[in-house]
Amino acid sequence: MNRRRAYEDDGDFYGERNKKRRRVSENQEMEERLETLILRVGENSTSSLESNLEGLVSVLESDLGNFRSKILRILSDCPIKMPEKCTIYSTMVGLMNAKNYNFGGEFVEYMVKSFKDSLKQCQWDAARYALRFLADLVNCHVISTNSLLQLLDSMVDAANEDNVPQVRRDWYVFAVLSTLPWVGRELYEKKESALENLLVRIEVFLNKRTKKHHNALRVWSVDAPHPQEEYLDCLWAQIRKLRQDNWTEKHIPRPYLAFDSVLCEALQHNIPVIHPPPHQDSFEYPMPWVVYRMFDYTDCPPGPILPGAHSIERFLIEEHLHSIIEMHRWERKDCAIHLLMLPYKDKIPLEYCIVEVIFAELFHMPTPRYLEICYGSILIELCKQQPSKMPQVLAQATEILFMRIDSMNTSCFDRFVNWFSYHLSNFQFRWSWDDWDSCLLLENEHPRPKFIQEVLLKCLRFSYHDRFKEMMPEGYAKLIPKPPVPHYKYSMEGAGKFTKQYTI
Repeated sequence: MNRRRAYEDDGDFYGERNKKRRRVSENQEMEERLETLILRVGENSTSSLESNLEGLVSVLESDLGNFRSKILRILSDCPIKMPEKCTIYSTMVGLMNAKNYNFGGEFVEYMVKSFKDSLKQCQWDAARYALRFLADLVNCHVISTNSLLQLLDSMVDAANEDNVPQVRRDWYVFAVLSTLPWVGRELYEKKESALENLLVRIEVFLNKRTKKHHNALRVWSVDAPHPQEEYLDCLWAQIRKLRQDNWTEKHIPRPYLAFDSVLCEALQHNIPVIHPPPHQDSFEYPMPWVVYRMFDYTDCPPGPILPGAHSIERFLIEEHLHSIIEMHRWERKDCAIHLLMLPYKDKIPLEYCIVEVIFAELFHMPTPRYLEICYGSILIELCKQQPSKMPQVLAQATEILFMRIDSMNTSCFDRFVNWFSYHLSNFQFRWSWDDWDSCLLLENEHPRPKFIQEVLLKCLRFSYHDRFKEMMPEGYAKLIPKPPVPHYKYSMEGAGKFTKQYTI
């Protein structure tokens, strides 16, 4: 019997292979559907978030048998890649733990492994978001408070190690402090004394640490009207204010409160003992920075009040805006849309917060995180997306920067020149120059007239000289760059001596 005949006798061969293909494609479609449902939970929907969570948990529970590892992977990745939805995913895990205790234990193990891997691989933001998520699982009765406090204590222990870089110690304290807004109230109610001991240890550390880097990272050489605080000092002041308010904040959405009757009956898991990986010379840690402040509540129009510099809401808003820029920086339109769609935007002067955060990124010392043109293009897109408010806020910010330019860091001065000239070139070089007439009484090398001179020199690359002669007020003539005429030495006076040298 030849080979062809054998296949003909076993006529189900091709049919079976096609069935396998269909099964594989069906499994892939189901996995993609589950991933889409998990990723998009909490987004715009006609039904409430609570009903969406209940429905999604029922779907995931029914599919655990076939897609367990897939569900574990997606649920552990989402709070790290979308930290703004941390409480939504913690609620989902809490509801699944209440129905399936074994799944809850597997997920905690998976999340702990992700946290440890992030520390080993120096993925510091991912590690901080994983720690935040583990802390928020305490609110959903998935993890016990004792085991979380043990983890936080071990991180403070790492901050007190000897013979390690200060940036390493600073990061561990920053990670703990930035987690407390999510879980501080729960720890305060159940383990007040342990929480206070943790805070005392952090305070002792902060009082001993050196801040030689502070002056080098300042945008301005003076602290008026807004003090330029080192980032850990500022966050510590915000945490102390939160403690005075009994750990109550008004910014973090907490959907698990609607399911408290269900979650409180769930059994809790313990986080295994975690020892942070020891320092290695190849490790690179986040550098310190100075918290940038441009506005306070007096700069904003009547309406929603800008949170104070030491309120935890200010930290939460700024961190959320920074994460949006980091996530969507490659596409300026998407970035502008997501910035303007910030949750609780009706409770804060959002435009002022956005402008302040973008300039904080632009003036970040010693260098900005991304290209300067990235921030300029985002600001232009924001003006297009919201023409009724954003241009006015941006003009107000420019005026503030110009008035304070005398004490601005030289590097930030150059970035300000680059951004303003680029911005003007996209809006037909329109500006109320008459408002800055007072600078004409100063010497040309004073920072204010020098700024205008440098801006016009940059703008000349986007336009032509005669346009600026017509556009600028007469008083600014001395600041307009010289016309860019060609320099041809053979047509100049005395050029004959050059030709004689080459005459044979």
